[in-house]
Amino acid sequence: MDILFKNDDFVFSYRVGGILIHEGKILLQRPKNDNYAIIGGHVAAMETSMETLKREFEEEIHAKIEVDNLLAIGEIYFPWGKRPCHQISLYYNVHLVDDNIPLDGVFHGYDELDNERIDLDFCWVPLEDLKKGTKVYPLELIPYILEPGKEIVHFVSKQI
Repeated sequence: MDILFKNDDFVFSYRVGGILIHEGKILLQRPKNDNYAIIGGHVAAMETSMETLKREFEEEIHAKIEVDNLLAIGEIYFPWGKRPCHQISLYYNVHLVDDNIPLDGVFHGYDELDNERIDLDFCWVPLEDLKKGTKVYPLELIPYILEPGKEIVHFVSKQI
């Protein structure tokens, strides 16, 4: 069961995302006609965030990854349908264990949320494009992806 609580007034979500960079490109997900986002998903009850990340990459793109290090912690506020969502998200650097996914271009996969299938494009986007302003949500994370430091960073993203 996902750690995702909803009531009439708001939604609370605990999510994890993986920063996968290969040869100067980052792998991002994008629903049809939407913006890029970091690949990941909701942490399940009694699952570690690292276990979640491995499971999500396997489920969504059939890729085996290893988790390297925690890059950032985000407190993110955004609209979830008609309700505000308060999300805590952990972002890790990850790397591929095998090369059984395309290492360039765009390929397709899907995710499930509330028992609904969401078709996704998985896109290798040059880091150069992020420097030039390509939007990836959460936007506040982009500078830390482009210039990772030694410290774990914390950011707040208010989209409402």
